[in-house]
Amino acid sequence: MKEQRPFWRELPLLVVIALLLALFIKTFLVQAFSIPSESMQNTLQKGDRVLVDKLTPWFGSESERGEVVVFHDPGDWLKNEPAPQPSAVQKALGFVGLMPSAEEKALIKRVVGVGDDTVECEGAGSLKVNGKALDEPYVFPGNTACSADPDGQFDVTVPSGHLWVTGDHRQASGDSRYHRHEPGAGMVPVDDVVGRAVVVAWPVGRLDNLPVPATLDRAATDARR
Repeated sequence: MKEQRPFWRELPLLVVIALLLALFIKTFLVQAFSIPSESMQNTLQKGDRVLVDKLTPWFGSESERGEVVVFHDPGDWLKNEPAPQPSAVQKALGFVGLMPSAEEKALIKRVVGVGDDTVECEGAGSLKVNGKALDEPYVFPGNTACSADPDGQFDVTVPSGHLWVTGDHRQASGDSRYHRHEPGAGMVPVDDVVGRAVVVAWPVGRLDNLPVPATLDRAATDARR
């Protein structure tokens, strides 16, 4: 009869397997992301942890209107933001996906326009996609869907393979609108998308999913007709 090895001798191998599994999940399936600002209130609060679906893009699926997506900084949008100073432990846990990466230069916004869409704001009324005014109940209370400042007024056509994104806290979000005069014209290449945020996982009291709002789901349906 083969003698069973003691648990303490098996433990290092189990730890290595667990870390490799976590790294695989982070790379190909799901990654945690920490909300860095108030730009997505009240849908997301600063400090929330969301889980990002990274698997779907591997099958060729592209982001759709209404999705909340995490994407790599497309044109140095974060140049004026303070750089985080994670500890060695945070770096290690972030690398394998056991906690949100503290160093990754990524943003999180809502997709309101996809390739070939026309997106516009005139005055402080509704945001329009392909000429249709959207009813956006997720916009932060007290904000207007369109900002009356000069940078908040626009009429753009989204190039194929790109996205137009905004924060739900419209008057506190440095999104596509405010990068129109920079390289990239405020557009986010679909190749820069890490994945769709699908669940608020932390804190426990805010556990919730992140569905596509009906107003943008209908806009997508109308566009396909």
